[in-house]
Amino acid sequence: MTDTAAPQLLRPRALVPGDLVVVAALSGPLHAPYAPALERAVAEIERMGFRVRLAPLLRAGRHRWWSAARPEEIAEEFNGLLRDPEVRAIVAHDGGQTVFGYLDLIDFDAIRADPKPVLGYSDISLLHLVLYARTGLVGFHADVATPGLGGHWQTASAARRAELGRLYATLLTGTEPIGALPAGPSWECWRPGRAEGPLIGGVINRLVLAQATPFALPLECFDGAVLFWEELGGQASHVWTYLQILRHSGVLDRISGMVVGVPAAIDGLDSSDGSPTLAEIVLDVLGDRDIPVLGNVEVGHAGPNLPMPVGIRAALDAEQRTLSLLEPAVRPHGMTGPVG
Repeated sequence: MTDTAAPQLLRPRALVPGDLVVVAALSGPLHAPYAPALERAVAEIERMGFRVRLAPLLRAGRHRWWSAARPEEIAEEFNGLLRDPEVRAIVAHDGGQTVFGYLDLIDFDAIRADPKPVLGYSDISLLHLVLYARTGLVGFHADVATPGLGGHWQTASAARRAELGRLYATLLTGTEPIGALPAGPSWECWRPGRAEGPLIGGVINRLVLAQATPFALPLECFDGAVLFWEELGGQASHVWTYLQILRHSGVLDRISGMVVGVPAAIDGLDSSDGSPTLAEIVLDVLGDRDIPVLGNVEVGHAGPNLPMPVGIRAALDAEQRTLSLLEPAVRPHGMTGPVG
């Protein structure tokens, strides 16, 4: 963990109808069987009112090991999108295991010169954390294209899909706070209380691993923060260990609240055989810290994602099961220069 100052918030320019959104392979490859899901994702973005283009590396069947391409190639394409004034937002096609390979190749000056939304979760949450730490850029922890917009969204009801489409479009284009996010029936109060602070988080393994690199978030970023996290796969004991690392590093002593995503494919959470629940794991590590916790929120791999803009202030009331965005994630379209 570092003790340097937290960054000044850097909001992207608000999108307008007809703006160009590029879907890019920022980590994992596009496997040929999932190409139809990518087509459905493009249709969802177009329904939000934007033009869509696929980045060149996003070709079905193209891969290098577990990645869409070599880290250097992905970084080159990503930097080109950051520098292209026509590109107004970038949506990751999927997560994966590659972002750690090109953190040191990102053109941070291009982000400062023309901040634009980058959308995604999983491995992409690492990008959000690092870009926020280095530039203050608001990260859009939201659904990726292929398994998200083109996958999980398609299993939701038509009403829910329309609600999510409006929510995402408003987040990208609106310069007024969204307010309360639509609560789902899975939301649970694991520890009552209220909190207000900037949203900081992502996949918990990426959050913890990032803090072991030169790209770590300054500890001050966690002061008063509402920490949100989720996890895919692995063991329940791994989650307990990640939380213990956050305890040892002092993060849990700085945050004001916690939002936990619906767990996905984590082994060892079966209370019927004496194993702990995720809520029990969280409360065990938190101990007597007076931190409200809202659990089983649609954040991450388990289904259609509610957007969580990194760095934007949010209000949490765990007992009432509400989570509200108190600030816009984008700045007015005509505004120039760095804006917090």
